[in-house]
Amino acid sequence: MTGVLLSVGSVAQPVGARGKPVRAAAAAGSPVVVELFTAQGCGGCVEANAVVERAAGEPGVIALTYGVDYWDYLGWTDTFARPEFVQRQRAYRAALRQRGVSTPQVVIDGRRQVSGARGLELEHAIVEEASRRIWPPEIEFRETGDQVGIGSGRPPSGGAEVLAVTYTPGPQMVEVSRGENRGQTVRHVNVVRDIVNLGDWRGRPILFDLPQTHGGDAVVVMIQGKTDRRILGAAVRN
Repeated sequence: MTGVLLSVGSVAQPVGARGKPVRAAAAAGSPVVVELFTAQGCGGCVEANAVVERAAGEPGVIALTYGVDYWDYLGWTDTFARPEFVQRQRAYRAALRQRGVSTPQVVIDGRRQVSGARGLELEHAIVEEASRRIWPPEIEFRETGDQVGIGSGRPPSGGAEVLAVTYTPGPQMVEVSRGENRGQTVRHVNVVRDIVNLGDWRGRPILFDLPQTHGGDAVVVMIQGKTDRRILGAAVRN
């Protein structure tokens, strides 16, 4: 497969229980994807946002924040929430065999979930998931920036799909005037703007067109199982 590999991630280095870096060798350099489902009107989500922001600063971690609307009934309409983000969380509920959805929730590599406020548990989960990646499919961004190539590999039972997740890198602050967080400025990191399904991946090399981005947004390309929702590989195009 031709093209230039612009971003495939690196080694994850979560902070261990005693505050010292713990180096987890991610096989083939594939990063761990940390997805936070949060809400601006959720009082317990503020701490979770901070925990995930710390994880986002670690090498080998792709952290993404999805706004959901479950707390809008308290009077504050989440400014980042979209129906497809709620749908994504519900798909994880089914795959992880949970009784329901809740916020804050963190899903790691589509394989497991932790409460967003449990920082130490999240750190250990990142280390463990980094060690699971063995020869993930290669992800290459073309020099033109408008296409991505997916390499060969073994697709999971039920098949896999390729997703392009557009997000705004870095922190964003929102002043909340109603709900549980009224009067507070709520901080988010790497807020997701859109999710596009690029198509199926059947184990053979394939090339996809990427969505256009605006205003400094970035794109994460994920290869994800359709049934079990585990993420086989991911990379960022800045």
